[in-house]
Amino acid sequence: MRITPMLLMLSLLTVPCGAADELTALRDHQDRKQLESRALALQQAAEKRPRDADGWYRAAIAYSYAAEVAMELGDKGGSKRAAEAGVAMAEKAIDINGRNAEYYRVMGTLCGQVVPANPMAGILIYGKKAKEALDKAVALDPKSSQAFLAHGVGYYYLPENFGGGPVNAIKDFQKAIALDPKSADAYLWMGIALRKQNQHAKAHEALVKSLALDPDRAWTKQQLAKTPEK
Repeated sequence: MRITPMLLMLSLLTVPCGAADELTALRDHQDRKQLESRALALQQAAEKRPRDADGWYRAAIAYSYAAEVAMELGDKGGSKRAAEAGVAMAEKAIDINGRNAEYYRVMGTLCGQVVPANPMAGILIYGKKAKEALDKAVALDPKSSQAFLAHGVGYYYLPENFGGGPVNAIKDFQKAIALDPKSADAYLWMGIALRKQNQHAKAHEALVKSLALDPDRAWTKQQLAKTPEK
């Protein structure tokens, strides 16, 4: 399986519904060009209102989605560039408001997205930053499904000798699903983690559930196509 960044839904509390829906749709259809365009536009808007934490956060989300799709399409370098740009946006949001769990969730996601382009150096630098940010997100909002999902994806890519691996990831995905049974992303990652453990039937079932919740997600379709039913 190709390494991919953390795939997460947007917080409707901090992102206008229309913007969230638009970015999610672009991600689902793997429209990288439009995502990159929207990310730049949101960054420029944030620069005009530099004390608006949510503005920087919205830009960070868009860059995270752009990085995600670039990775899904096999461009690690492009994914790294988008993620690094997003990290700068997330840092600005946290500097303004350091008590928002969602800002830390996005920061952790973006730091994790930098790692695949250079795993050895990335884990030592960005891997550490990702774990710290995601631990903070869970601590600030222990009822956030998205925070546990992101935390689990971090565990999925973290080597077992660093405390990671699919077993710990699955525990977080289970918590994410318990908090939000309609999280397509949580079922998607549950399927990926179960497949890594060769639990193909359960993995297939989870991916089918994910696709039922989000029928437009191209990457879920791709993962389901290569996951045997038994």
